[in-house]
Amino acid sequence: MIERVVASLGANGVTDAVLSLGYKPDAFMKAYPDGTCAGVTLHYAVEPEPLDTAGAVRFAALDAGIDDRFIVVNGDVLSDVDVAAIWAFHDKQGAEGTISLTPVDDPSRYGVVPIDADGRVEAFIEKPPAGEAPTNWINAGTYVLEPSVIDRIPEGRKVSIERETFPAMVAAGTLFALQSDEYWVDSGTPATYLQVQLDLVNGVRAREVAVSPSAVVAADAEIVDSVVMQDVRIGAGATVEGSAVLPGARIGARARIVGSIVGPAAVIGDGAVLDELTVIGDGVSIDAGASLHGARVPENVTA
Repeated sequence: MIERVVASLGANGVTDAVLSLGYKPDAFMKAYPDGTCAGVTLHYAVEPEPLDTAGAVRFAALDAGIDDRFIVVNGDVLSDVDVAAIWAFHDKQGAEGTISLTPVDDPSRYGVVPIDADGRVEAFIEKPPAGEAPTNWINAGTYVLEPSVIDRIPEGRKVSIERETFPAMVAAGTLFALQSDEYWVDSGTPATYLQVQLDLVNGVRAREVAVSPSAVVAADAEIVDSVVMQDVRIGAGATVEGSAVLPGARIGARARIVGSIVGPAAVIGDGAVLDELTVIGDGVSIDAGASLHGARVPENVTA
């Protein structure tokens, strides 16, 4: 996911990126040991403690020595938003900050952003109650910011960019926004994580190979509208439908995986059934004949 986000930035002319890290930072450093990802040079900024969204931006910018205009993107959002267009709009408006907006059916999970005719943000309403949002255009998690924004963020405590920094910029009249209806998915839930996986192979986005060439699939196994990643093994008579099977997983004979996610190196026993967005974590083994419906194994796994 991070590689796709960084590659998208690179395609828009970005040459250097800072990864703001906290939880298990070594996994990212191990993935990109030469400090490059998708042709973009990486800098790792590892927070000593969680600093929330604005605090993380401040820490990462200072850690990397940023002193000029910069771009911020959420690492769990996959989109085709034109970052160069946001940059150009930001420059034209003389903004201190410019955020990308995207339309959604239910804005109650997000920051809702009404704007005037010039694109100036009139309010920043974080997660309004269902049915009370003044617009369905939400914060899409891509920002162009001037270095002065860093000075707005207090040091030494958690600071929310959505609840503190952006509202202060709205009050100052320096925050603008640009609407875009390009492809955009916040993949921070199991359902949307599965959606973005399938969108990559079903033609919604640029079509990619659905079944990895290194996967071993029994001749009579059935794979329908699914993603099967590297080194997966799928046994005789098994069915995988509308699902994502991550690298190294094993699907037993006659197992049935429907609308679910099987984590890396997980083992699904013969004849087991997983459906209704069941999520199996890394390296977990599911007994033969088990039947799981909307389950999370272990219970705290979120994909």
